[in-house]
Amino acid sequence: MSGTDTEVQPRRSGLTRRQKRAVSRGVQYAVFVAALVALGVSADWGQLQNQFAQVDLAERMFPDIITLALKNTVLYTVSGFVFGLALGVVVALMRLSSVGPYRWLAGIYIEIFRGLPALLIFIFVGVAVPLAFPGTEIPGGTYGKVALALGLVAAAYMAETIRAGIQAVPKGQMEAARSLGFSHARAMVSIIIPQAFRIVIPPLTNELVLLFKDSSLVLFLGVTLEERELSKFGRDLASETANSTPILVAGLCYLLVTIPLGFVVRRLEAKAGEATK
Repeated sequence: MSGTDTEVQPRRSGLTRRQKRAVSRGVQYAVFVAALVALGVSADWGQLQNQFAQVDLAERMFPDIITLALKNTVLYTVSGFVFGLALGVVVALMRLSSVGPYRWLAGIYIEIFRGLPALLIFIFVGVAVPLAFPGTEIPGGTYGKVALALGLVAAAYMAETIRAGIQAVPKGQMEAARSLGFSHARAMVSIIIPQAFRIVIPPLTNELVLLFKDSSLVLFLGVTLEERELSKFGRDLASETANSTPILVAGLCYLLVTIPLGFVVRRLEAKAGEATK
């Protein structure tokens, strides 16, 4: 062959990028399945069934776990959410106020109640408030105490969420309202806050899910048999029977509420995302 002949480059036989991703995904699935199989083989299913899946014990919990425990859990959550939402709006407006002391008080409240564990708030409401104000009863009994404790916790988070929602409303909305003769307060109540709530509905719904789980702290307030929520109801029966099936059933009842609420949150977030496109 002459020296002018060009050398033939070897043809690459490697995988394409798409094929590499498919192989990588297949390996990950295989490892995941292998791990599940290993866990399934090594677990003592008989012992788990004996401790967590006693059908006759689960049947004993009905209908009280629904008509009493779940009902109380929902009532505690809703009362705490309503109080927290009302307080959160006030704190958010204080946070946006042009008056310095209002902003400082709101900032201090938010930092304290976001930084403290919810358990300490419940203990404070159940113990410190009666000691600080002897002879004073919180209206509503246990329901009032729960609304106060959950509301104080929730308001700190809701206030920042609502504040962000108010600031997300275009400033032209306030300017247009003022040009029509609205006072600042009337424009805020009639125009700005309703638009802000449409923006913050998804995170507020997520806060409702968190409050539903935090309602399990009610037991630290000292409740009667008729005031028990899901966790207290399950723990009492588990202690009585020396079996964990009641706790598992109580957990499933939580999921009956939190999973649909989680689906609602995702749908609201998706709709909010589409509206901004």
